[in-house]
Amino acid sequence: MNLALMMPLAERTAVLIVAALLFTRVRAFRSILNQQATWKEKAVMVMIFSAISILGTYNGIWYQDAIANSRVIGTVVAGLLAGPWVGLMTGLIAGMHRYSLGGFTDLACAISTISEGLIAGLIYQFRRNRQQEIGWTTAMIVGFLAEWMQMGIILLVARPYEAALSLIQIISIPMSVVNSLGIAILVIIIDLVKKEEDRIGALQAQRTMQVADKTLSYLREGLTFESAKKVAEEILRTTRVAAVAITDRETVLAHVGAGSSHHVVGEGISTKATQEVLDTKEVMIAHSKQEIGCKEANCPLRYAILVPLMRRREVAGVLKLYQDRSRKLSAVDLELVRGLGNLISTQLELAELEKQSRLLADAEIKALHAQINPHFLFNALNTIVSFIRFRPEQARELLIHLGEYFRRNLHDSGGFVSLAEEFEHIEAYLAIERARFGEKLRVEYDIEAGVEGFIVPGLILQPLVENAVKHGLLPKRDGGTVKIKARRTDSHTLELTVADDGVGMGADPFVQPHIQKDGKRRLSGIGLSNVKGRLQSIYGQPYGIVIESAPGEGTVCVITLPVGVNASAKSVHRG
Repeated sequence: MNLALMMPLAERTAVLIVAALLFTRVRAFRSILNQQATWKEKAVMVMIFSAISILGTYNGIWYQDAIANSRVIGTVVAGLLAGPWVGLMTGLIAGMHRYSLGGFTDLACAISTISEGLIAGLIYQFRRNRQQEIGWTTAMIVGFLAEWMQMGIILLVARPYEAALSLIQIISIPMSVVNSLGIAILVIIIDLVKKEEDRIGALQAQRTMQVADKTLSYLREGLTFESAKKVAEEILRTTRVAAVAITDRETVLAHVGAGSSHHVVGEGISTKATQEVLDTKEVMIAHSKQEIGCKEANCPLRYAILVPLMRRREVAGVLKLYQDRSRKLSAVDLELVRGLGNLISTQLELAELEKQSRLLADAEIKALHAQINPHFLFNALNTIVSFIRFRPEQARELLIHLGEYFRRNLHDSGGFVSLAEEFEHIEAYLAIERARFGEKLRVEYDIEAGVEGFIVPGLILQPLVENAVKHGLLPKRDGGTVKIKARRTDSHTLELTVADDGVGMGADPFVQPHIQKDGKRRLSGIGLSNVKGRLQSIYGQPYGIVIESAPGEGTVCVITLPVGVNASAKSVHRG
């Protein structure tokens, strides 16, 4: 045993560890550590650790036509970090390189290097299957055993045997001690890098959530000058960047912070970096003023991260974080802007879906407004004709009610009316039906004072009243009563009720129109289905419509809405 080798070998191993530490600063290497590596990423790891192993060979000490080296550090750490395939390929490359250098131990060293990488990878696989982390103590033991395995292979393969035995007596302890410690130190460094990545991710997530909590409401209407400005101001307050800008495909929507004197809101896009992101749909990092491409000579902005904002797989705009001379953009800034870009893109998608939902709801309400029941029109006209000769004044009133009914059906009020207007629409319909059916149709109102002024979706009650009359009361020989009720259940909720004591209905009121052969009443069409769908689309949970009914016992429809704007109440005739 030659302890004189210990110190120079330790010095060379320290150089190797410093080189490995530099590799850990490479972004691609750091990104691999905290995720399931792809084959491409594993290939990158093979190249990195092969380079470390080859450096360990070149940095070794020639002794008796052999090399006392730290090659094992790269191959063992590769296997312990990424598994058998990465360990095997790293060992194969490093082993072939060692074989090419010659010496009486060349074949033995090549075989041992390949074996070390493979065995380290199998240990990684074993520990992973048992959901156990590989700590520095395990790494040191594996490294120590790998070196003694190499000594055994040298004794078995290298010739002459006497020279191999003499070599092992000199290098075995220095190499096994120094290299196992080197492996442990490198595993500790990599573990620290992982924790640093976790810390960066946690900090980025925390900042992203802070920004999200205050900006999501701004983007409900999409990417506008107002929403972009509010989002940019919030990002600037939350981060340590010099400026934040947001553009659409053609215009600067917001720019807050440094450079706002010439990055003017409302003007066209002026930097080539922004245009490049719009064209490529890729994240871009500008490391200099030239890469930013600002045409202003005195622009203070020196660094930038630009992220495309996506909507329906197309670039809707660009989010940009700038930094000046005071500090460079950090890894935290990069992760933050990536997260914010994804967040804003998602919100833009949701805003687009919400817009489409509103358009669909508008189309449905227009269809509901425009629907004219030909049977109702035919029956109403027949009733008016029969009244003209003997009750001309009542016929005149019925014509006014009929005109009012269709005027409101065809009127586009933007989908919302006061509750008083909805009651007027109901009265226009009921006046005609009462003229037709006389005492068979009775109507009762129970309207809490002050609620008539609240805003509700148009045609929200009239379809329920019409269904109650047509399918609930008229099939009964003696008719019945419709009760219409409106009240506030608390300071936030308005409850509207349409009840009848008619024939009732089956289990599902939203399928199959009219009355089935078994006598069960089932309703559908644009009426109830539209009311249900619109309430869900506009208000969501817990608001909506609840229907309780049983055959022969009548039906109760209860609508709950949030208390809306109190418009000037109108007088409502309740006959």
